[in-house]
Amino acid sequence: MKVGENTEVTMNLKAIVAIAFFIVSMSSMWFAIQADIEEAKKLPEPVVSRTEYDLKDKLVRETIMNTQQKVEENGAKLDLIETRLYELSFDRNK
Repeated sequence: MKVGENTEVTMNLKAIVAIAFFIVSMSSMWFAIQADIEEAKKLPEPVVSRTEYDLKDKLVRETIMNTQQKVEENGAKLDLIETRLYELSFDRNK
């Protein structure tokens, strides 16, 4: 396919209307989004209440403590597995 001075591009009316509709809808969506962004810039920042902060802090601390407890439990299980593995390998060497 060569594009030059003698190249002809033909479109029917439906295609032209579809392209125009697409361009208009994208433009209107762009301007609507820009208006929403400007409105959001003017709104005040949300206030985090002391109660909400305390509840989130408590949740984070409880999660950390639960994780620490699970790590300790897994450590004990790992020690038991290691002991059993040592006993099995010791029994094989006899």
